[in-house]
Amino acid sequence: MQTVITMLGCILILGGITHAAEPVLRVSAAASLADALKEINTAFTQQTGVHIQLNLGASSTLARQIEEGAPMDVFISADLAKMDHLDAKGLLQSNTRENQLSNSLVIVTPADSALSIHSLTDLTTKTISKIATGDPKAVPVGRYAKAYLEKAGLWQSIEPKIVATENVRAALAAVESGNIDVGIVYKTDAAISKKVKVAYQVPIDPALTITYPKAALKNAPNLGFALQYLEHLDTPTSKATFTQFGFIVLPETDVAR
Repeated sequence: MQTVITMLGCILILGGITHAAEPVLRVSAAASLADALKEINTAFTQQTGVHIQLNLGASSTLARQIEEGAPMDVFISADLAKMDHLDAKGLLQSNTRENQLSNSLVIVTPADSALSIHSLTDLTTKTISKIATGDPKAVPVGRYAKAYLEKAGLWQSIEPKIVATENVRAALAAVESGNIDVGIVYKTDAAISKKVKVAYQVPIDPALTITYPKAALKNAPNLGFALQYLEHLDTPTSKATFTQFGFIVLPETDVAR
């Protein structure tokens, strides 16, 4: 089965080349979900015959595309704020929104780096000059990183070192290149790379929970398939896949309105 993956507004098609007569479901999802959804979507296509076009990128970019009229069926965000924004605009299908997953932050270095990091405070040292993460003004991973650093009283001293990227995978790639000292990324993204190592696991703060909500969209061209897909994400097999890739699966009753 052919699989093509592209980022930021481009299309991932699972199950080979689609034809006009074949049903297609269009899903916009946060970049950090790419690998898990590749497996989950392949299973959905095999079971239903419905092909999936997966639009991957920063949640802020995806939300803007949807607000501008992109013909998407399902949105899976990496933070609540972008889903809240679409909800406030009346762009979500009622009674379909649910908090699906959680994640955690880690600090990564190139795999051959000798840097030793034991706390967030270590990011203030002179040995670290560049820190890659998502753009704190728009990209969820960057927003979470900033929130954790602000709570630790470190943001003001660390902000000048931040190299803002368009999404979490871009931050990971920057560290993989060896041109950046460290990166702040999701645990799930660090796990898929052999070119970086986790130098520090940021302790989870319940007050700063990383949440991935999902919902069908109000103007979904294929609402029936969208509802079927949302149910598929809640199957034991899909949950096991999310767990395999390091995500924390939230209870199905964790519904956000």
